Amino acid sequence: MPGFSHQFDKTSLREYDIRGIVGQTLNPADAFAIGRVFGSIIARSGGHRVAVGWDGRLSSPELQKHLVDGLVASGMEVIRIGCGPTPMLYFASYDQKADGAVMLTGSHNPPNYNGFKMMIGKKPFFGKDIQALGAMAAAGDVVPEKPGTAHDVDVSEAYIARMVQDYAGGAKTLNVVWDPGNGSGGAITERLVKKLPGKHVVINGEIDGNFPNHHPDPTVLKNLEQIIARVKAEGADLGIAFDGDADRIGVVDGEGHMLFGDQLLVVLARDVLKAHPGATIIADVKASQVLFDEVAKAGGQPLMWKTGHSLIKQKMAETGCPLAGEMSGHTFFADKWYGFDDALYSGVRLLDILARSDETLAQMRAALPVVLNTPELRFNCDETRKFEVIEEVRGRLATEGAQVQAVDGVRVLSEDGWWLLRASNTQAVLVARCEAKTEAGLERLKAQLVRQLEASGLEAPDFSGENAGH
Repeated sequence: MPGFSHQFDKTSLREYDIRGIVGQTLNPADAFAIGRVFGSIIARSGGHRVAVGWDGRLSSPELQKHLVDGLVASGMEVIRIGCGPTPMLYFASYDQKADGAVMLTGSHNPPNYNGFKMMIGKKPFFGKDIQALGAMAAAGDVVPEKPGTAHDVDVSEAYIARMVQDYAGGAKTLNVVWDPGNGSGGAITERLVKKLPGKHVVINGEIDGNFPNHHPDPTVLKNLEQIIARVKAEGADLGIAFDGDADRIGVVDGEGHMLFGDQLLVVLARDVLKAHPGATIIADVKASQVLFDEVAKAGGQPLMWKTGHSLIKQKMAETGCPLAGEMSGHTFFADKWYGFDDALYSGVRLLDILARSDETLAQMRAALPVVLNTPELRFNCDETRKFEVIEEVRGRLATEGAQVQAVDGVRVLSEDGWWLLRASNTQAVLVARCEAKTEAGLERLKAQLVRQLEASGLEAPDFSGENAGH
């Protein structure tokens, strides 16, 4: 189209979304361009309806206006669902029979970030799709301008009702603390808990883009200190926390212990496998061996897959898997639900399991085999070099006859346990993790990892004090 051309900051076109620092690498012109090009992609695929939602960040209201303007200029019928959690936008794409969907959110990034997550049809729009969008914007490759429309649709009541529908419950009455972290899931959480039996306390429910109480990432223990204290004060059975756009979940049990993403998946998988015996359960490559063993023990087929919510969703659709999860707290139900990552819905399903169980969540966690591991260790490595390092390490391991799972980076198995090295898809970093049954074994695994890093000319990360029971 003559007159339209837009160049994005090269750092903003990520693997799973478009994201940047507002006023620096992301601005209103970017939002318009995303709408103009994405709308053109939808139009060329024969579609015309796009659902749009946004989170509670201070920059979101202005950016969404420009996004919508771009979509309307491409002839789209835009369905604005308003401020809310990302999974509500995913739900709206089904509920409103949309041909595409765009969520404006900075997820768990600091307050000055924002970004765009997209769906085309019922599939994630990521990777090469995002790079193609950037190239189309630069080339001005869009459909001729044609005025579309935009109107507001409130799907929140339908979304809440649909979640509550899958709560069967049991004889047990639960006492639950919720922490949306001042993110965009706050208002929906306040309304959801009124429809659930038991006692519910919501903290940090007010949507505030400054995130005044703690950073909205529920996989970091420091960010769970407030909910842990409240769980203990209330004598609650558990606490459920969300990230900034409520597509990732964090859980603490009644004793105040954090459940890691893979531990939560064990609890969920055992229940899902009762309804789907022999089903495939997917987890990302960073998950504990305990998870894969427990899924097999429960009669499921564990499948290790690449890290990344879009990649997991794609693999779920391919395999017909009813449940998947990541260490990062993305949890995906295709059993009764739609297959997208939804922390609110996952919370409802967890409460349903606990209400029907004779065990508490603390007892379920305590019964899991104990292993020792490092947390996820991230260290800087040039964007191109990070992939070269993985190939070098993989080559050396092959000559050494090591047992390697190469689904995503290298996950090296030994009698002691395993260690992982992979390149991040979203940052110029390498990610490492080790897990063993004993302290001595963990130290041996760390030494193997350090040796490989040094062989590729990299300074090894500091592993001191990085062991934790899991």
